[in-house]
Amino acid sequence: MLNSHQSCNIGFVGLGVMGKSLALNLADHGYKVAGFDLDSNKIKDVLETEQKERSADFSEARIIGCKTLEEMLPTLTTPRVIVLLVPAGNPVDAICQQLINSGLEPNDIVVDCGNSQWTDTIRRESEFKGKLKFFGTAISGGEVGARFGPSLMPGGDADSWKHLQPMWEAVSAKVDKNGAQIIQNIPGQPVTEGEPCTTYLGPNGAGHYVKMVHNGIEYADMQLICEAYHLMRSLLGYEPEEIGKIFAQWNKGELNSYLVEITADILQQYDNKTGAPLVDIILDCAGQKGTGRWTSVSATQMGVPAGIISESVYARALSTLTQEREIAASRLIGDVELGDIDPETVIEAIKNALYCAKICAYAQGFQLLRAAQTEYDWQFNFSDIAKIWRGGCIIRASFLQKIATAFSDNPNLENLLLADYFTNTLNDKQKGLRQAVVLAAQSGIPTPSFFSALAYFDGYRSEILPANLLQAQRDFFGAHTYERVDSEVGQKFHTFWQEENRPERPA
Repeated sequence: MLNSHQSCNIGFVGLGVMGKSLALNLADHGYKVAGFDLDSNKIKDVLETEQKERSADFSEARIIGCKTLEEMLPTLTTPRVIVLLVPAGNPVDAICQQLINSGLEPNDIVVDCGNSQWTDTIRRESEFKGKLKFFGTAISGGEVGARFGPSLMPGGDADSWKHLQPMWEAVSAKVDKNGAQIIQNIPGQPVTEGEPCTTYLGPNGAGHYVKMVHNGIEYADMQLICEAYHLMRSLLGYEPEEIGKIFAQWNKGELNSYLVEITADILQQYDNKTGAPLVDIILDCAGQKGTGRWTSVSATQMGVPAGIISESVYARALSTLTQEREIAASRLIGDVELGDIDPETVIEAIKNALYCAKICAYAQGFQLLRAAQTEYDWQFNFSDIAKIWRGGCIIRASFLQKIATAFSDNPNLENLLLADYFTNTLNDKQKGLRQAVVLAAQSGIPTPSFFSALAYFDGYRSEILPANLLQAQRDFFGAHTYERVDSEVGQKFHTFWQEENRPERPA
């Protein structure tokens, strides 16, 4: 199975779907890979696939299989680089300890490419210091992305990045000068030209945190698309195929994105068994792996308004109450009134609503990143983050190029909504968002993320909010104090609110 004299550039622990795909990607780019998995069938599978895909230019296997971790270590060049693609949590810690026991050295690099929480990455870098160099790299793009070009979000020791950078830049997705992904997806013929969708993001958990925010935005993006679909289906009575064609048309313009593209395809798919639109056969009960929830929790902890992301998490949670919703549907009646509507006008309004809400969701994501860099002592380049999301990842979209430009023109931009392009777009298209929200309310169609996006937009542009009354309430029942508009910032005041202490109204 193994020639002990072979030298491999990188080792893999975990050869499931993602591990296998990324290992083959590295092999296509000329790197030699050693692979280990507790399941010997997965080792066999990746070796057979590599042999099948190997071109005549390669006389030797580009991937070798190892029966144990102890067997893998001598095959690797130093400093050894070992990628972990195993379930997040305890398995990562256990394998790190096993590698140390097997002879891993302090300068060897262990890269966690799983869906780990950023706090675990921070802990592990500290915990394993002096025993190994722990490094995090989050991957987005699924199986196809990992195989032919994902978006890679690395964070960890800067010296380790020097060893990883050539490999990560080679295997990541590439975009052209206009920010569009260069897609080839042919085994043995990797994309080598273009700008790589990866960059060093910072120490310890920076990479995994950026991926978490990416996933939070992904939750929001998907929910907004679903709400647009729901409005067209319930309000206009359109069939899925018809809506799919509308999404396909939208994908040719400013809404161009991977998620809009696949939505168009999904809605035009029919079920082989029943002949009905496949989307109608799928149970409306959404799953989640937790990263969207992490994003919402992190935003709440740091006091960052990320309501659209949170609403998308709650919408998934509400969808799981299938039996309760069935009962409620027969007992709770929507008291709704809807006048005549013009389908063309409504579709245009929904299109603009989707784009405006999408802008607001991304603005919230980048606000969260700005807060996190202060909280965790990171220094993000927001333009670079937008750039590495242009290709390979699930939220890739043409308008990420505009986000990259906005932060490149003004690295200190406080909020995406204040960039000229997005300010002008929202000023021009917000009417569509308002119309969509009104129509949803009048017809009883739940669109929580559209509602939240409009509330965020109106709240952010409001010079005066009713928080003054809220502060008075807090001072009344808890003596929490308040600041005055006619005093210095930071100076606190307290009022004795009880009626017996209330001064007379000034004449």
